[in-house]
Amino acid sequence: MFNDIGPLELVTIVVIAVLVFGPDKLPKVIQDVTRTLRKIREFSESAKEDIRQELGPEFKDFELEDLNPKTFIRKHLDADELGLKEIRNGFDLKKEMAEVTDAVNSREAESSSAASGSGSSAGGRIDMTKRPEGPGGDERPPFDVDAT
Repeated sequence: MFNDIGPLELVTIVVIAVLVFGPDKLPKVIQDVTRTLRKIREFSESAKEDIRQELGPEFKDFELEDLNPKTFIRKHLDADELGLKEIRNGFDLKKEMAEVTDAVNSREAESSSAASGSGSSAGGRIDMTKRPEGPGGDERPPFDVDAT
């Protein structure tokens, strides 16, 4: 029940309890708390037994944790029946992504080699790093001062 309480937290609780209740009343408070916890535990166990009796013999192994849908499915469905392990083992995401990456990289390499070899754009892509070939070559058009 108190699995998540560390030693430092336990010492802190004891010190606070001694300060609040005093050393002479502390044993009676501890007895009252343990008696209350025992009664709550007995009440919950009797409620579980009543639920099991009302549900009948087919729910003999019924636990309240089974009401959680995830727990219920894990308990009543075996993963092998659905073939999930085979699907998981058959699908390798890293391998699939590597194949897609290789395919994309090979297409880019083919299009860049085709564009550089033929001088035209492949696949509708335009190479913006190359200057357009025209009648003037590297000459700029004349600058018109009045136009600007």
